[in-house]
Amino acid sequence: MTDPSPRGAVGPVVAALLGASLLALFVLPLVVLFLYVGWDGFVGAASNAGFLTSIRFTLLASGIAVGLGLLTGVPLGYLLARYRFRGRTLVESIVLIPVVIPHLVVGIALLLLFAPDGPVGQFAARLGFPVFDAIWGVVLVMLYVGASYVVLSSQLAFGAVDPEVVDSARSLGASPGEAFATVILPQSARGIATGALLMWARGVSEIGGFLILAYSIAPSAPWFGPTTSPASVYIWDLYQSSAGLEPAAAASCVLVLVALAIFLAVRLLDRTGLYTPHGGWLS
Repeated sequence: MTDPSPRGAVGPVVAALLGASLLALFVLPLVVLFLYVGWDGFVGAASNAGFLTSIRFTLLASGIAVGLGLLTGVPLGYLLARYRFRGRTLVESIVLIPVVIPHLVVGIALLLLFAPDGPVGQFAARLGFPVFDAIWGVVLVMLYVGASYVVLSSQLAFGAVDPEVVDSARSLGASPGEAFATVILPQSARGIATGALLMWARGVSEIGGFLILAYSIAPSAPWFGPTTSPASVYIWDLYQSSAGLEPAAAASCVLVLVALAIFLAVRLLDRTGLYTPHGGWLS
């Protein structure tokens, strides 16, 4: 039973104040950023052909990386959630490695593994997937630093599915594959989508691994545009240039709005009931 006395309201007030301070930390730097840039600076960055090319490239690479993350991370999350096997703790620990390793170290390690003159790098290039200063290097870095979020979110989502619901579907005649497709996967879709969104955000915001492995991107399938760089590297180059802070801040505003627009679009799709299971064996 809650305490109706004034003393009982102290806890929520303190929690609200502490939470508000964190929200202010999230919002105020962005407010200052947009005020500093102003409308003219924002329009200039948004109409800069080189930066728009960089954003298009980043969206393409991040889309491919998220697709690969879902293809590989969701099955792993399912295995970790639904099965007990020897070495499971070790696998869970390996999944967390990219979360704790500094991303400059990730870039150096991937460069050593996929060096253009090394056997792995040469083999990947012969298969049509060159890594060093190519789109596949960006995809590889994004996959490395972000796929853990897909695995962890999928594991939590699959683990939250009531086994009795799955058993009910099986008792109604569903095969294991049908039970997965019509019961387990729809009920886990929201968690999986959350992991994919977190992976995408982590990949777009990455820079350390790009600076080492994929700084300047030459045209190669599936990127047929001009030589460019990931958006975060492009902004870093602006900041390091003689023009200094102003163009870098303006480009940052554009990238922030692109990221927020995609995030809000996903949230709106969620509100439409996209992840709500319809039909299936239990409808």
